[in-house]
Amino acid sequence: MAYSLEQRFWCQRVLRFGFAFVCVCLGGYIVGPTSLLWRLKDKSRPQVSCLPCVCDCSSHTDDFFLTPGLADNTYSGCGQNDPDLNQELEKDTVALLSEEIALQKIVSKETMDRTSALTMDAKRASSHYQKEAEKCNAGVETCEEAREWAEAQIREELKLTALWEQRARQLGWKDRKRARRAERSQRQITCGSSYLNSKVVGSALKTQKGLSREN
Repeated sequence: MAYSLEQRFWCQRVLRFGFAFVCVCLGGYIVGPTSLLWRLKDKSRPQVSCLPCVCDCSSHTDDFFLTPGLADNTYSGCGQNDPDLNQELEKDTVALLSEEIALQKIVSKETMDRTSALTMDAKRASSHYQKEAEKCNAGVETCEEAREWAEAQIREELKLTALWEQRARQLGWKDRKRARRAERSQRQITCGSSYLNSKVVGSALKTQKGLSREN
């Protein structure tokens, strides 16, 4: 009976040991090759040269830098492990950005110069028209003053004329032109009244003759 208990105990220990050994072997099988493979890769990287890039990255440099989304999707694997190529591409990027900034500066400067020139022209035209307007205002004021002066002179002349005419009439002077005009108007009035009277008389005679004939 004691022998059977001891045998069972040793059998359990052997089974546990075997199970533990199998677990260790499985873990080493899973973990060991991966770490060994990475170590081999790390050791073999300096010795093995990279394969040349097949794609033509230089022909698409502008698209590569001007459209980052397209570059990530299309050229993501081109020249990834080549430091010289990456350095050149970075230089090209800096050069392109510098050229773009320089062009923007030139365009901005030209725009500012054009705007300044237009502003100066507008100021010159405004000052010219302002001077012309001032001249016109001065001319209008001068003309107004001259008109007022002329009206005052005319009033003075009319007063003097009336005064001299009154004195002349007092001394016996008569205005023949006015007398002739008065005579003509009087004659016209007389002729007109006589013509109307003759018309009235003629119509009255005709009326009387008609009445006598009826009787």
